[in-house]
Amino acid sequence: MARAQGARSQLAAAFETVYGTPPATGFKRMPFAGSTLSAEQPLLSSELLGYGRDPLAPIKDAITSDGDLTIPIDAETFGVWLKAAFGSPTTTGTGPYVHDFETGNWTLPSLAIEVGMPEVPRFAMYSGVMLNQLSWTMQRSGLLIASAALVAQGETIAITSQAGTIADLDLIRFGHFNGSIERNGTALGNVVSAQITYANNLDRIETIRNDGMIDGADPTIAALTGSIEVRFADTTLVQQAINGTPCELEFAYVLPGGQSLTITVHAVYLPRPRVEISGPSGVQATFDWQAALDPASGCMATITLTNDIASY
Repeated sequence: MARAQGARSQLAAAFETVYGTPPATGFKRMPFAGSTLSAEQPLLSSELLGYGRDPLAPIKDAITSDGDLTIPIDAETFGVWLKAAFGSPTTTGTGPYVHDFETGNWTLPSLAIEVGMPEVPRFAMYSGVMLNQLSWTMQRSGLLIASAALVAQGETIAITSQAGTIADLDLIRFGHFNGSIERNGTALGNVVSAQITYANNLDRIETIRNDGMIDGADPTIAALTGSIEVRFADTTLVQQAINGTPCELEFAYVLPGGQSLTITVHAVYLPRPRVEISGPSGVQATFDWQAALDPASGCMATITLTNDIASY
């Protein structure tokens, strides 16, 4: 008897032309380190009286299809998640190609994602998948991974794959060693770690249907937030927080082969932090920053991915 193992699982994704309708072709193999994407349907306990102490049978509640994916930040497949988060990019170049994503798009594409466990077999196709939140942490060492929070319309289970022929992209991973942070065009020193979170704040359209699915997930006001933990060496960031003025922060990863990922947050506002002395070691301060619309650039942030993929 075969037993499901994460080592044998596979994940494939393709963009939908029509929301909630998986395409017949165009699926790509997506690397991942973990998944909680699944459909869930709880039971409601009976509230009826008059039948003794033993309860009557429960009834089914609404179905929820959502979950998180743990994914690597790499030079090619990460572009799929960037498109899901920000919309279609503007692509220039003839190889390498430069893909510019911007915040603020009202229309976001939906994905069809199949999570397969071939040894059972169980192939779960999730249609109408929208990306609600994308987050990751910059630090000195360790594996560079991101978390993608997804909202799906529904789940369909089959014993064979419905993804057709799955294409492979090159897995060219970025690492923390390739990372850098700049403030207003100058390297920002004394940074211990940084955290970045982008949220589309999707509004689920939970109408009454006979299939238990939602009608959609509409993007509302986006949010780009994070934190920067720094060794307290000067008052530059504290003074900015006191003045209430924005700065531009750039988070970048560059590989020797020319592939790069740059997140330029155009207008970052810093709070005035608590500066604590907790012992004889170095003093650190944490700034929980927020981004806002920058009138000059017309958006909150620009994300630039440079690789050998002609289009997303």
